Amino acid sequence: MLRTVGVEEELLLVDPGSGQPCALSSEVLARLAKCAADGGGPAQGTFERELQGQQLEFGTRPQTDMEELGAEIVRWRHEAARHAAEAGAAVAALATSPLPVRPAVNAGRRYRWMEEQFGLTTQEQLTCGCHVHVSVASDDEGVAVVDRIQPWLPVLTALSGNSPYWHGNDTLYSSYRSRVWGRWPMSGPTGVFGSAERYHAQVDDMVTSGVVHDRGMIYFDARLSHRYPTVEIRVADVCLEATTALLVACLARALVETAARDWRRGRPPLGHGVQLLRLAAWRAARSGLDDDLLHPMTMRPAPAPVVARALFDHVREALEDSGDFAWAHKATAELLARGNGARMQRELLARTGSLSHVVAACVRRTLGERELRYTTPE
Repeated sequence: MLRTVGVEEELLLVDPGSGQPCALSSEVLARLAKCAADGGGPAQGTFERELQGQQLEFGTRPQTDMEELGAEIVRWRHEAARHAAEAGAAVAALATSPLPVRPAVNAGRRYRWMEEQFGLTTQEQLTCGCHVHVSVASDDEGVAVVDRIQPWLPVLTALSGNSPYWHGNDTLYSSYRSRVWGRWPMSGPTGVFGSAERYHAQVDDMVTSGVVHDRGMIYFDARLSHRYPTVEIRVADVCLEATTALLVACLARALVETAARDWRRGRPPLGHGVQLLRLAAWRAARSGLDDDLLHPMTMRPAPAPVVARALFDHVREALEDSGDFAWAHKATAELLARGNGARMQRELLARTGSLSHVVAACVRRTLGERELRYTTPE
């Protein structure tokens, strides 16, 4: 039976004229809630607020069919844009703001606690990610998956990289969002847990320490969801184009399925130390698809296309069994050829000379696919 997949995307609310982020999430969510109550829009809970007022998050339903998942991602992007426009904003699938911004932390006891506890880290944390939930049969299977997918997660960061600019400057990174996110002390890659009992014991110790407010603040790169029977993979930038978001989700499901099969077959995790995993994550954030990555098997430098092919070799059986291999292979080849969102943003700036124009172009690309064509080549 195919595993279900759900996607959560965080979108940036921007001024349609200047491209400057605007803290209008409360207004947009109020319009969405009224529309849902009237029966004319997405169900309650589809859209939620995030840490900053300049962000808007949506979550898809769990899906087994990738075409349906892609259609839902596109639908909610357009629904977000429609209600944002009524509030005087536009939505952009940008993982950081290219323009300087003063983030506005949303009201609420939990967010205020974070602001008091973490100070500037909370105040600056205006980043937009793409989180993928993949169903697992049990916590034991989920932890076995978390243990085995760690070395492959930086490849998803490289494919999705969409945050080259920070406060008006080119950071030289493809995914600077992941570096900003890494300021949280409870984030990042994890070592091998070995069992669900050890995983939960470590999470309990982290919460008991008082540094972490609750289990929802366990920001591992991959974790057991505290709300759903899923492994949640949290390493991707929000993707500029919906096709890339679907590709990340497709590969994430294949990684989970491959890891679960390896566990059942008695194959141990690769066991790279956390220090090497952190280097691989940094390399992916810095390079994106434009330079070497660390090969997940060897932790030695290799060109990004070589590492992408290694990922496909690793998950090929799972992709073929789900019927996704041909489409995913074609989508990845096209992504490698045109570049990820970071490369597109830099090309836009080179052409226009204006970060405001970059944001405007990214607003259009965010909504560029009214129908995501999930087709496989003959």
